[in-house]
Amino acid sequence: MNSLERVLYVEDDPDIQTVATLALEVVGGFTVKVCSSGEQALEEAELFSPDMILLDVMMPGMDGPSTLAALRRLPHLEKVPVAFMTAKVQPHEVNQLIALGAENVIAKPFDPMTLAHQVRTLWEHACGKR
Repeated sequence: MNSLERVLYVEDDPDIQTVATLALEVVGGFTVKVCSSGEQALEEAELFSPDMILLDVMMPGMDGPSTLAALRRLPHLEKVPVAFMTAKVQPHEVNQLIALGAENVIAKPFDPMTLAHQVRTLWEHACGKR
């Protein structure tokens, strides 16, 4: 992983998808692949080859933690940094998500003007640990 260019974004809410995608592509300059479900993320992730994965926690079907566990079993994705995006940001909730293997949590609602910076900071921190 040399630079952060490709972000896989898994979110079931179309309005949030639109705002986050614009923030990441226009402000951050990233290439974003949006998936509306954990199942879709598993189908698309390896081919897209993301540098970073952003996961909603609460989704119908496979939730974020289940999606993370399944992504970690895919050969080229076991080390890709993941951040959860959720409104559940109480310390014990954040700690549970980090314990599952996430780098950190980005709180919803997020600021579209700072989202790309938050993602880049998390990615740099994750790469520094490896």
